[in-house]
Amino acid sequence: MPSDGLVLGFDTSAAHCAAALVSGNRVLAQAQEDMAKGQSERLMPLLEQVLAEGGAQWSDLSGIGVGIGPGNFTGIRISVAAARGLSLGLGVPALGVSVFEARAHGLPRPLYVVEDARRGMVYVQEFGVMAKAPLLLDLSDIGFAIDAPLVGTAAEMAAERLGLPVLFPAAPVAVAIAQIAASRLGTPHPRPAPLYLRAPDAAPSNDPGPVMLS
Repeated sequence: MPSDGLVLGFDTSAAHCAAALVSGNRVLAQAQEDMAKGQSERLMPLLEQVLAEGGAQWSDLSGIGVGIGPGNFTGIRISVAAARGLSLGLGVPALGVSVFEARAHGLPRPLYVVEDARRGMVYVQEFGVMAKAPLLLDLSDIGFAIDAPLVGTAAEMAAERLGLPVLFPAAPVAVAIAQIAASRLGTPHPRPAPLYLRAPDAAPSNDPGPVMLS
C-alpha cells in the first residue's frame, strides 16, 4: 500500500453512488452502484468499502476529491457536504471536480462535454487549449460552433444531430475525479461548492405561512 498520495474520490451528482481510491494514476479500488435515491445512506458505507478494498484507512488519505455537478441538486449537496466534513475531520484538503472535467479527463483535445440536463436541455462545456465556461442549452441550439468530438451522457444524441464522432471516457467518473484531485494536491483551491447551472425544480409552497403569536 502506498504510504502517501492516497486520494479518495466520490460522486453522487447523478443516479449513482460512485467512489474510487487512487495513488497518482494508479487505481487501488473503485465501486459504482446505480440508484435514483438513497445516496445519503449508502455513500459512507461505500467509501468504507472502497478504502478496505484498497488496503487503506481514513488516516492514510492525503486528500478528498468530490464531484460538484452539474446534476441532481440533492445528490450534489450530499457529496459536497460529506467532502467538507471529511476534510475537516481528517485534516486533509477536499477538492471539487466538475462532471465536465471528469468526462474530459485523459481524452485528446479539443472536445465538447455534453451532459443530459433533462427536459430537452443539455449542459455543454468546450475543452481546447483552455476550458471555456459551461453552458445550459436547449438541445435544438446544440449546433452552434460545435466542431469537435463529443463526450458525455448526451454525446450520442447530440453527435447524431451534428454528424460528429463520439468519444468515450478514459476512466469511470469517480476514478477521474480522484485522479484530477490527486494532480492538484498542494495547489491553492477553494472549498468544494456545488456547480449549479439551472434553478432547482422545486417551487415555493403556495400554502400560507405559520401565524406568529405574540
